[in-house]
Amino acid sequence: MGENREQHELYAITELAKEFDISTRTIRFYESKGLLKPDRVGTTRVFRRRDRTRLLLILRGKRLGFSLKEISEYLELYDADRTKTAQTQHLLNRVNSRLEQLKAQKQDLENAIDELEGMRKYALGQLSKRSA
Repeated sequence: MGENREQHELYAITELAKEFDISTRTIRFYESKGLLKPDRVGTTRVFRRRDRTRLLLILRGKRLGFSLKEISEYLELYDADRTKTAQTQHLLNRVNSRLEQLKAQKQDLENAIDELEGMRKYALGQLSKRSA
């Protein structure tokens, strides 16, 4: 009985925007890219639990640095593969790739910070010599 209720739970675009702290324009953008497919009642968009879940996955993917294309591929697998095996493998491949990229960026940042700290120390030392 609860499952049937969830299938018919409806959301207005403003409700989703408020829940996820995003603009309605953002939701319409994702709709224009085919990532969300709300029903329409006249000119009103009616989002279902499935759309809400997809929006959650889109926002999580964006926060983790995935492109809209990558997110779209993931969502397509979500719809096509009921066993979730292909979807999970795809996710694992993308996550591994993103982790490698972020770790490389982290190392680059740590190197840049070390270099800048060395330059600051040098500059402070030079200024200290000149004022003495």
